Amino acid sequence: MKRVFNPPSVRKPFGNYNHGLLVPPGASLLVTSGQLGIGVDDVIPNDVAAQAELCFKAIDAILEEAGMTFADVIRISGFVTKREDFAAYMAVRDRYTLDPKPVSTLIVVGGFTRPEFLVEVEVTAAKAV
Repeated sequence: MKRVFNPPSVRKPFGNYNHGLLVPPGASLLVTSGQLGIGVDDVIPNDVAAQAELCFKAIDAILEEAGMTFADVIRISGFVTKREDFAAYMAVRDRYTLDPKPVSTLIVVGGFTRPEFLVEVEVTAAKAV
């Protein structure tokens, strides 16, 4: 069972995440590569919400293949190209994350390998064996 850490001496999280999670010894660990907003048909949507949806669907498939779910995700790192896209990205993230909420970082970057990419997401998941 993961333990959540949100000490009263630290400002409350800005959104639906926790400041810290402790994973029990012996848990299986899964680390994903960053997933971009591109479908298996190579189509790249024009908006960040649709791209984020593709990122999280890809992560869901990876988790499923590893015998895990979003309940096992302990860390999410999101990267967007525009500060204005925070809310749209976080709305998608919040639909996928489960309790206890993972720790989360969101960073504004100058761009990705192709200019049409607007978001990239990677996760770390842990599951007690």
